[in-house]
Amino acid sequence: MNDTYILAIETSCDETSMAIVKNGNEVLSSVVLTQMDIHKAYGGVVPEIASRKHIENITMVLEEVLTKIDFNIKDINYIAVTVGPGLIGSLLIGVEAAKTISMVYDIPIIKTHHLKGHIFANNLVDTIEYPLIALVISGGHTEYVLMENKDSYKILGTTLDDAVGETYDKVARVLGLPYPGGPEIDKAAEKGTPTYELPFPLNDGTPNFSFSGLKSATINLKVKEELRGKKIDTNNFAASFQKKIEEIFLTKTNQLLQNYNIKTFTLAGGVAANKGIRETLEKLCTEKNIKFLKPPMKYCTDNASMIGAAAFQEKEKSTKDLSFSAISSISIEKDFK
Repeated sequence: MNDTYILAIETSCDETSMAIVKNGNEVLSSVVLTQMDIHKAYGGVVPEIASRKHIENITMVLEEVLTKIDFNIKDINYIAVTVGPGLIGSLLIGVEAAKTISMVYDIPIIKTHHLKGHIFANNLVDTIEYPLIALVISGGHTEYVLMENKDSYKILGTTLDDAVGETYDKVARVLGLPYPGGPEIDKAAEKGTPTYELPFPLNDGTPNFSFSGLKSATINLKVKEELRGKKIDTNNFAASFQKKIEEIFLTKTNQLLQNYNIKTFTLAGGVAANKGIRETLEKLCTEKNIKFLKPPMKYCTDNASMIGAAAFQEKEKSTKDLSFSAISSISIEKDFK
């Protein structure tokens, strides 16, 4: 069987990334140009700045991903591009770049869902076995996805308000920790002891989540402590928050695994890099004799390699029709038209 080479493009938020992926599981070349230092000053991603930086960086990133391995673009079989979900301005830069390359070199495009990329990032390091449940956790998403096969996606549970990554960022801001908040809380939690009491929102036996109450509780607790003249211990507070998040995911995942006979449980998304969450859920899956997959740290955050891995699964959906556009919000259960 002939090898398949995919040029993947990811610009859904503030990373300008391209990769050349062979057969959906081998990364030949990868470039990720992050804007994190730029947005750190604002405490979060500024969409207008992100899209402008993508425009400045996209051509340079393309040139670098090809020259890193001296690859001829004419040998590419498919172009994969994140069409959604994400920041619309950022997505449009990647989509227009993909269309331009497609038109110039007559290469078909695979329209790729960002969250599918996060799930199939695991295929870059191991073999996904079905049926599986993926816990997708990021700055904008928190959901359980059941996959009976590579083309089947069913959302079993989701957040009713804030995503867990967003909650980490907001709690970190309350604690005076820099953006992005997730890694900072993770590091601080390792130095602390969980001494503060925090609630378990939506502890109702369902696979749905609610984090707004937990976020509010952390803010209220800090205010109350300060009114009493007590200074919050940052490390202990981070450890308390981290422990509660682990408890939420452990409880709801354990309940879910009792209802579904699966071969694989996988983490996906930027918050999948969280050490405490990884260790807690891996221990649970080991106890239940379920294969546990977690992407390496470099594939947790947004990157084009994961888009190439996901696109390989949908080669039959490739197109040379360039009339499509980016979509800022679309469920993983839906196909792009």
